[in-house]
Amino acid sequence: MLAEITIRNFAIIDRLAVEFGNGMTVLSGETGAGKSILVDALSLILGDRADGAAVREGADRTDITARFTLADAPAATAWLADHELDADEECVIRRVVAREGRSRGWINGTPMPVRELKSLGECLVDIHGQHAHQSLLKREAQRDLLDEYGQHGQALAAVQASASRLRATRAAIERIEQRDGRGESRIDLLRYQVEELDALGLEPGELEALEAEHKRLASAERLIGDGQRALALLYEADDGAATERLGATERLLAELSGIDAGFEPIAELVGNALIQAQEAADSLRRHVEALDIDPQRFTEVENRLGTLRDIARKHHVAPEELDALTERLRAELAELEGADEKLAQLKADEQSQRKRYLEAAQALSAARQQAAEPLGRAITDIIRSLGMPEGEFSVRVRADASERVSPTGTDHIEFLIAANPGQSARPLDRVASGGELSRISLAIEVIAASRTRVPTLVFDEVDTGIGGGVAEIVGRQLRALGVSGQSLCVTHLPQVAAQAQHHLHVSKQVKNGQTRTRINTLDDEDRVEELARMLGGVELTEQTRAHAADMIARAGQAPG
Repeated sequence: MLAEITIRNFAIIDRLAVEFGNGMTVLSGETGAGKSILVDALSLILGDRADGAAVREGADRTDITARFTLADAPAATAWLADHELDADEECVIRRVVAREGRSRGWINGTPMPVRELKSLGECLVDIHGQHAHQSLLKREAQRDLLDEYGQHGQALAAVQASASRLRATRAAIERIEQRDGRGESRIDLLRYQVEELDALGLEPGELEALEAEHKRLASAERLIGDGQRALALLYEADDGAATERLGATERLLAELSGIDAGFEPIAELVGNALIQAQEAADSLRRHVEALDIDPQRFTEVENRLGTLRDIARKHHVAPEELDALTERLRAELAELEGADEKLAQLKADEQSQRKRYLEAAQALSAARQQAAEPLGRAITDIIRSLGMPEGEFSVRVRADASERVSPTGTDHIEFLIAANPGQSARPLDRVASGGELSRISLAIEVIAASRTRVPTLVFDEVDTGIGGGVAEIVGRQLRALGVSGQSLCVTHLPQVAAQAQHHLHVSKQVKNGQTRTRINTLDDEDRVEELARMLGGVELTEQTRAHAADMIARAGQAPG
């Protein structure tokens, strides 16, 4: 349940902190006061797209924090445990949006990607917007609503998995059949290429060894000449080789050590250097003597490298990629040579997978058929109470006769309405007016919300287009949804506001040329004044106040 939200520098809010209770909370205020800003802020913290334009004029960033209690949110508690985030019966989500649009998020103090805020948010809050009826006309949305009502998640997952396997098998069949026209010529080419590459006899690491040897043979004269000069400087120079000078230095230091013991470790170091220099000279002499200028070997290495490079160039790869190329071509050849056998197996797999897909789709279709009638009755009951006394809502589930494989099954789902007696049921987009669509949408929202396990339900002016007794019924429906959890409703209707257990008033103030939104919790007396304002009239009369007080009193006595 949403316990508190703190907002800084968002739209026309400079700083605002609002606490919430369980049951039904209503937000009301003058048109343009910013009633929906709170919903927008909540949407932002729960993963909606960030926009730097939402940052308050003159501020560098928007900072929003929401605190939720988890006693009635098992899905959110499980989510936090899966992500190894501490949750001591509460969850705190924070989001900061900079003016340039950069966004950061935290869950219980741990930095998290925005997609994770959205994932957790779906376990905590369900927001129903005032334009929901627009998406209601889409067949995909109607199908999703039926599946959500019928709780078809497991059956739908089985169809999706079967469809994915069947599509993959059909794609593999298509790839083989597309190659049939050029299969034999491609096999001949691959055989030639593999034989040519195998004939190279390229050993693992051979290319690197050949390049190193080629480099050494190409520089053999320099290696011998400079090696001999290095040997002379180290051991054989007439004007004082390094070993001779180190020996003289060691003897001199040995004499000094007899006078000053501090020279002893230095003499020892020079002695060790002399030993290493002598060993280096011996190794250098042996290596230089072993060096040989072999023009024939140089030619062999150069020819071998030339062959490898020519083959690599022919296949448009680097020489070091020849091994991998050989394996790829060999694998393709094996696949093509066994294509007939593999194609037969794939077609057999396709038949069995098609059967399993149809079985899964039929099971899902049966579940949809079973859920369609009670969903139609439930929505019919509500729309009749919302000023459509003769309305008849139904859900039609038709099988798709085509061979199309869909992850959503083989059904066409269609919502139908007969608004008046004597009319046959017709699709929503052909019959329902804007006002009727709004009421039908509200009925569907109520039914969907009643089956959700999300603890906090938010309704943003979903009562648009209704009034009078119908509005009171809507208020009762929204109040009933808050009985086992929490419902937050943005409204302009006094009949809806009267049903709430908590009432927040949204106002807009201008001070020093700056516009600010304020939200205040109303006590009983203030609440009567606000309902009287919502009832209308330039001046509030005692009669209007009495009417408002009576509405609140009757709402408190209403069932639910």
